[in-house]
Amino acid sequence: MKILNVYRSEPDATTKKLVEIVTRDREADSFKLNVDAPDYDKLVDKIFAADQTICWW
Repeated sequence: MKILNVYRSEPDATTKKLVEIVTRDREADSFKLNVDAPDYDKLVDKIFAADQTICWW
């Protein structure tokens, strides 16, 4: 199972720990929305390539 983690802000220690737990023994990818001009086309491609998407605020 491939999991995509989408970050709206820079992940803190708690978020990093939670991501580590939910992606343990699974393929994982990430996408950051907190950058200048995020590539939304790339985000859509990543969402369709993943089995599960988790958004972290």
